[in-house]
Amino acid sequence: MNGRFPLAALAGAFLAGVAMIVPAAAQTTVKIGVLGDRSGAYSDISGEGSVVAAKLALEDFKPEEKGLKVEIVSADHQNKPDVGAAIARQWYDRDKVDMITDGVTSSVALAISQVTKEKNKVFIDTGAGTADLTGPQCSPNTIHWVYDTVALANGTGGAMVKRGGNTWFFLTADYVFGQTLQRDTTKVIDKNGGKVVGSVKTPFPTADFSSFLLQAQSSGAKVIGLANAGADTINAIKQAGEFGITEGGQSLAGLLVFSSDVHSLGTKVAQGLVLTEPFYWDLNDQTRAFSDRFAKQMKGSKPTSNHAGVYSDVLHYLKAVAELKSTADGAATVAKMKAMPTDDPLFGKGVVRADGRKIHDMYLFEVKKPAESKGEWDLYKKLETIPGDQVFRPLGEGNCPLVKG
Repeated sequence: MNGRFPLAALAGAFLAGVAMIVPAAAQTTVKIGVLGDRSGAYSDISGEGSVVAAKLALEDFKPEEKGLKVEIVSADHQNKPDVGAAIARQWYDRDKVDMITDGVTSSVALAISQVTKEKNKVFIDTGAGTADLTGPQCSPNTIHWVYDTVALANGTGGAMVKRGGNTWFFLTADYVFGQTLQRDTTKVIDKNGGKVVGSVKTPFPTADFSSFLLQAQSSGAKVIGLANAGADTINAIKQAGEFGITEGGQSLAGLLVFSSDVHSLGTKVAQGLVLTEPFYWDLNDQTRAFSDRFAKQMKGSKPTSNHAGVYSDVLHYLKAVAELKSTADGAATVAKMKAMPTDDPLFGKGVVRADGRKIHDMYLFEVKKPAESKGEWDLYKKLETIPGDQVFRPLGEGNCPLVKG
């Protein structure tokens, strides 16, 4: 017995030594930064909901099973380009962030896109509107995921003109998003035989639209185009109601409206508003299932299209990283995302074009009347599905340097 013990001990020591030198299964570490508005005019569109959406994407992707170890961090860019650029630079340089998503606010998104290109990382914008992200300022490191000013103009702008709204006056948020949205909607109005009779630039953000609405009212335009978003849109629509603008025969065109905006307004105030979105929580069984999961973590609130975009783009990004088994080259990761067709429960099948524009269908909605709504979040009725290849700008028309010939 004494003779066998050292042998057993030696065998155990040998096996332990083998266990120590066999490497664990290799994992690719991935760090995703959700950089949005957590405290300002767009916080309901972005905010904590974007972080929740990213985490739900991880739950569904199960990265550990695919050799990935994923961490999510978040920050508030306060709708300031210098703040957004500084956070992006710190994340890339010091905190080893590989991809930034959300981005809501066009001026901030353009700044983040520039830093991302310098650092050869990945930026997938969901919340900013400016179509310049896939036009003159396109980047091999940036993808524009949810909507843009061209799609909104073609959707809502085109629909309003076809309904007889052939004269327009714009209330335009005085920064790159509002200016781009007015520009792109004006092109659609002109193309369809309409006319812009005036416009006014409004400070961003602003709580008092009274003087601007009075200018729009006195213009006699059939349509008052709201080239703004978030709290600004909510305030403008509320105050238009107080002035009796729609009762006087003028129509409001909310050129970028989210379900959270309509929920805040209520169907009594927002009824009849026509808008364009690529996602609505009650579209089908898959959107309802995701939205129920989201609502459980967000005190009952349903996801906006921006939140849905974060979920969708995180899934597609992780698919590309899993294929490449690396995050080292951001441009290569974006190229892989462009090469792979997109497919997820919220947006269905689509593609990412050479200019970085993600293509999917959009929907023309009308806000229900109070009598038609069956619950707190029962807000929209679908008027039309607009195919992605019709609603977004044609590839060759954006002046993106990445598009050849």
